[in-house]
Amino acid sequence: QVELVETGGGLVQAGDSLRLSCVGSGDAFKDYAVGWFRQAPGKERELVAAISWTGERTYYADSVKGRFTISRDNAKNTVLVQMNGLKPEETAIYTCAANRRGTQTIHVVAFYTIWGQGTQVTVSS
Repeated sequence: QVELVETGGGLVQAGDSLRLSCVGSGDAFKDYAVGWFRQAPGKERELVAAISWTGERTYYADSVKGRFTISRDNAKNTVLVQMNGLKPEETAIYTCAANRRGTQTIHVVAFYTIWGQGTQVTVSS
């Protein structure tokens, strides 16, 4: 199965942008749907964006629509999430997750079975 590593987190100010990367290794990454999750202290994990294995279908949580963009570059085994207009309440650990194939189920949290370690995003006010 694929292994996932996230990069790109950091400390930014409210309104700034960040781009997170999820790099897959160990299997045919192109065959995996990928989702980006976040979890803030004391809150439940939230699926914020996802992309199907073909790249043809994407999903966004209502809270990030119009500000976050997910994309994939299978030649680089990478899924990116561009996050614009970040807000302090979006401070969280951001983690990518994956599962094979999956097009109609990419919005389903339980679909994802392989997880990265996460990267911290801190948005100061």
